Amino acid sequence: MAGAGTKEWARHWRYEHLPGLDLLRARYVRHTFPRHSHDGYVFGAVTSGIEDVGLPTGTVHAGPGTVVMINPEVAHTARAGGPDGWAYHTLYPSAGVIAEIAGETTSVRGTAAFAEPIVTDPHAAHLIREVHRAAEEGNALAADSLLRVVVARLLREHGQPMTARPGRSAGATIAARARAVLVERMAEPPSLEALATELGTSPFALLRAFRDAYGMPPHTWLTDARVRAARRLLDGGTAPADAAVTVGFTDQPHLNRHFTRIVGVPPGAYQRERKNVQDQAVPPLVPSTAWQNRHHPQ
Repeated sequence: MAGAGTKEWARHWRYEHLPGLDLLRARYVRHTFPRHSHDGYVFGAVTSGIEDVGLPTGTVHAGPGTVVMINPEVAHTARAGGPDGWAYHTLYPSAGVIAEIAGETTSVRGTAAFAEPIVTDPHAAHLIREVHRAAEEGNALAADSLLRVVVARLLREHGQPMTARPGRSAGATIAARARAVLVERMAEPPSLEALATELGTSPFALLRAFRDAYGMPPHTWLTDARVRAARRLLDGGTAPADAAVTVGFTDQPHLNRHFTRIVGVPPGAYQRERKNVQDQAVPPLVPSTAWQNRHHPQ
């Protein structure tokens, strides 16, 4: 069993009065997030230690006083930047939440984006922590107000309209077609060779095109997509074992492993937090000793 200095804990949840937002508060030491992406945005504020975030432009080192900002569908990794790991508060707002706040408070029009993946902004980091605090205390007025204030600040200081993508190349078109096939046949995907043949290209050309378009090879992207699909099923009340089979994992242990690596908590803990929201109940702050898959007081 890990000692007190290496204990990991996490809470990934939603607050009923902040629709379109997921919250993660955690401490990780050995846990490593594999390459993955999100439908919405990521705003992370480290409270202790160092988090190394691997992005297409390189690795950034996030410590206290910094805010990591990741745009939708940007592939990234995360791991501890030192032996003591890192603790952080993260907000995962949907594209709709960001668009609403941008439209009300800034001149950013269209889809907002953040050009800098990390900024030193202790006040914004403090506001992110305060959103968590207010939500955990059940203070809807404060949580909603603070969320809007911190997102408006980040948009005003660091936001810009998302750059329009250049004309689609042949490789990007192939990658998009491959992605569509994988989504459609998620439970029974073709092999790389069969997929390339179906799309009229070679396996290595498909690998290059897909990685260029989505930041990861097809098999990594598919695992991430399966976890996202499983999250939607768990949100709707599907049992983890049934969700695993539906999205194409061999069994629940395979879902558990990949889900925990990508989301940061096991699927059972994730679903229990969703049920707590539906029951309008916020669980007490209690550390866990079985994988430490619940949150822990700072």
